[in-house]
Amino acid sequence: MKQLLTMAVAVGLMGSVPIVAQATPEQDMKEYQAHYHKRFPNVPHDDFINGLYALDPEKRSQWEAIEDFPPYTVAVEEGEKLFNTPFANGKTYASCFKNGGIGIKQDYPYFDTKTGQVKTIELEINECRVKNGEKPLGYQKGDIASISAYMSWTSRGNTINVKIPNDPRALAAYESGKEHYYAKRGQLNMSCADCHVSYPGYYVRANILSPGLGQTSHFPTFRSKWQNMGTLHRRYGGCNRQVRAASFDPQSEEYRNLEYFHTYMSNGLEINGPGSRM
Repeated sequence: MKQLLTMAVAVGLMGSVPIVAQATPEQDMKEYQAHYHKRFPNVPHDDFINGLYALDPEKRSQWEAIEDFPPYTVAVEEGEKLFNTPFANGKTYASCFKNGGIGIKQDYPYFDTKTGQVKTIELEINECRVKNGEKPLGYQKGDIASISAYMSWTSRGNTINVKIPNDPRALAAYESGKEHYYAKRGQLNMSCADCHVSYPGYYVRANILSPGLGQTSHFPTFRSKWQNMGTLHRRYGGCNRQVRAASFDPQSEEYRNLEYFHTYMSNGLEINGPGSRM
């Protein structure tokens, strides 16, 4: 964690000046996860997929009551129907994904050596549509969140297994995401890590900050604030705006690289999506 925190300070002081990382991604991940084990020694490793509900018994009890009748069930059902409805050319989403798109969420995002970019599952849903003569969907909510929710549902229990291939472009994408995570931004001069590495478990107004470990496992998510499903990039945009920083477009290179780093940090945990958050 020392390497990561050193970078966080350096980026905060130097703005957008590129920082050369000393640790490998695997070392980063081990230090990142060890930080949370030390910070929350009574939380079992596998329970971090439950976010703030792993930290606060009262909030967990309220959340478990909601999970008795999960609000994302409708989205999963809608997503399954959309996933299996043929396009105008007769093909379905299954034709675009390995294993027919079932049980594959744990491998996303991944670095595509052919295109030289990070691919998320939502990006590939739209690429599939365009490939088959359909118009792309919006990336933050609606049908794409439902399709992603269904694909995530079929992957529940599978272990997150994001890989950084031996390709300098992949490492550059990873480092870009890492820099975003630790860089101070906005009028409040805060980073992702300020909330989710330094202060998880603390209150911000009436909300408890969640740990960064396991955070991506439950997306897309139904949030009570939204009253509908939203993708991870919708949440990234909201976080940027909360610190009064300009947000990036969903599925921008900036957010895809951030998701690459962010998810890699949770390798070894189970997919728990779609999720619900109060």
